Parts: sequence; structure tokens; C-alpha cells
Amino acid sequence: MENIAHEQGGVVAALNARIYGYGNQTLVLSHGFGADQTVWHYILPYLAYYFKVVVFDMVFSANVKPNLYNKERYLKFDSYASDLTSLLDELNVSSTIYLGHSMSAMVGCIAANKRPHLFKHLILLGGSPRYLNAEGYVGGFQRSDVETILQYMKHNFSNWASSFAPKAIGVNNPTSIQEFKFSLGRMKPDIALHVAKTVFLSDLRRVLGKVKVPCTIIQSQKDIVVPKHVAFYMKKRLGGKSKVEILKTEGHLPQLTAYPLLLNVLKRVLGIVG
Repeated sequence: MENIAHEQGGVVAALNARIYGYGNQTLVLSHGFGADQTVWHYILPYLAYYFKVVVFDMVFSANVKPNLYNKERYLKFDSYASDLTSLLDELNVSSTIYLGHSMSAMVGCIAANKRPHLFKHLILLGGSPRYLNAEGYVGGFQRSDVETILQYMKHNFSNWASSFAPKAIGVNNPTSIQEFKFSLGRMKPDIALHVAKTVFLSDLRRVLGKVKVPCTIIQSQKDIVVPKHVAFYMKKRLGGKSKVEILKTEGHLPQLTAYPLLLNVLKRVLGIVG
């Protein structure tokens, strides 16, 4: 299928989009690889008190019909960005605040470059424009590291998911580890491998300078997926006003493991009083 916007029922139905709250301002939450919209469950009730909050499942999620994941189409982040803008168009919202986690951070940047009027502010949580090390740039992974990961995923996806989940969570939090392992393990192995290749081998550094929408970059102090200094690299190269907030915690999914810290930052960023 060329575009999920052509799916019967539209993008809202295809990606299981849901709206919570009745605020005048729209806040969009977009999850990362291996997760689904339930990853926001700790912070969603609070945010829905102040905003109209949109959550949805990325097309690779186990909650979305597998036939909607077209491997040729989703070789590029641009297709995820098109899904996002189509979703916002269908919901008839603009000037949104967008919170994108992990790969969804760069999806938001690309979407904002294409359709800036749809976004008022980008909140980039644990995002990275490139995961591989390069000359003058430390993304955190050597090419050989990524090849090992991809081979492990290809040959024994279940075992890989079980071993990767606690590393990504980063702290001794059995509930969060089990939650992420469950959502990650539900992915179709061939889809998960394809997404992982697209993410780990991407280089979106050129995108940053084109982003004119104000950005807040939120990053854990220690994260096995994204080194802390990547946040400052992004700040330096983003084309518009930006700032960095470092969470004093470990792990790639602070919305599960350190949500009080994350909420405190979001309250400041979003101007929530009380």
C-alpha cells in the first residue's frame, strides 16, 4: 500500500489514534521503536488534564495491521513523517506541541520541516540524528556493533528482545523491563529487523539545521542507546531556538522509569502551573 492515508477509515483508524482530554491546545505523543502508545500511560492522565492529547501507534507496532507496513515505503523516515502529518490533517489540528520519543524525535523534525504550521513546539525525548559513529561525531555505536545487533535479531528475535529490554530500560525496574519486553516482543520479527536497520543506519544530521520550530531536547543522564552529548550536538545544530534538559536518571525510556522527573520537566516546558 502506497500510503496509509488511503486505508479504509483513514490514518486515525489505521494507527489506532485516540484523543484524551478537552484542552484547547493539542499535544501529540509519538512513541519509539519497540513500544506502542501504552508507553505513555504514566504521564497521560496528568497531561490530559491540561491538553487535548493525541496518542497513536506507529505503523510498525504489533497493534497495527501488518500489511500496512510496506518495507519499501518505510526505508526512510520521511514516510513516518508523512504518516504523522496525514494524521494531524485528518484530525484537523495545527500548531500542535509534539513530543516524540527516540526515532519519533527525528520523525517530528522532518514533519515540522515539511509542514511547519502543524507544529508550535517540538519536544525531542531521547532522540538522535545518527546512531553510528562518524568522523567528528560520536553516535554511540560502531558499525560492527550494529551488524551484531541485526544478526542477533535475525537469528533469534525473541532472545534478542529479552536481552535488549533491560539494557534499554537501564535501571533495576522489573515492571518497566517486562512492559517494554512485552511490547518489543510482540513485533513481527521481520518488521522489527527492517525498522532497526532503518533507524540504526540512518543519518539525519542534515535535517537539524532546517528545523525552525522551537525545540526542547530531553535526555537521560546515561542512556545505552543515545549518549548524553548527542543532545548538545542537536542543540548546537538545530536551526531554531532550542534548549536541553538532562534528566538525572538512566535508561532510554524515562516515561516508564522516571516519569515524575519527566513530568517536572514537561510542566516547565509546557507552562503548567501547579
